[in-house]
Amino acid sequence: VVQLRDRGTTSTELAQEWQQAGVSASARTVRRILLQDGLVSRRAAKKPLLSRKNIRDRLIYCKRYRDWTAKDWGKVIFSDESPFRLFGASGKKLFRRRQGERYHQSCVMPTVKHPETIHVLGYFSAKRVGSLTILPKNTAMNKEWYHHIREQLLPTIQEQFGDEQCLFQHDGAHCHKAKVITKWLGEQHFDILGPWPGYSP
Repeated sequence: VVQLRDRGTTSTELAQEWQQAGVSASARTVRRILLQDGLVSRRAAKKPLLSRKNIRDRLIYCKRYRDWTAKDWGKVIFSDESPFRLFGASGKKLFRRRQGERYHQSCVMPTVKHPETIHVLGYFSAKRVGSLTILPKNTAMNKEWYHHIREQLLPTIQEQFGDEQCLFQHDGAHCHKAKVITKWLGEQHFDILGPWPGYSP
C-alpha cells in the first residue's frame, strides 16, 4: 500500500523524491503505481476552516439537541441570508474543449473586476419556504436593513404555524444579535433556539 505524507504531491514531485532516494522512476510510472493502489487525482473538496471554539460549539449544539425528533425540528423556523452575483458564477465551470481551444470564445467564462451582488433573506421551516426579501444591489445585510424587514417574520410564522408554538433559529450573524433586534425579538416573546454554532452548514 502506498503511503503519502502529502496528498497534494504531484506524480512529478514524487518521482523526484524517489530519484533522490535512489529509486529510478518516471512520473508516468509513479502515476501507474498510484492508480493501481486506487489513488486517483481529484479536485480537493472544500470545507470551512474550523477553530477549536467552532468545533466545541458544534459539539455542544449537537449534544443539546441530539434527542430531538423530526416532530421537534418541525416546530422550528429558520432564517438565513446569502449573497448572489449578478454576473458570472462564483465557482468553477467545466467546458469540453480540444487542445489549443482554451481561450476560444465558446470556452471562456467572462468576468468583471467588481461584479454586482444582491443579498437575499428568507425564512423557512419543515412546513414550507417563506417569502424572500431582496436587498438593493451591492447592499450588505446589517442591523438597519434587518430592522427594516424584520416584520416579515411575523406573518411568515402566522402563515406556517398559526397559533401553534414555534421556535426561531437565526444563524448568529451580527445583525441578528444587535441590541435593537434582540430587544424587538424579546418584545415579540420569541423563543430562540441556539445559539447556532459559527461556520455551520
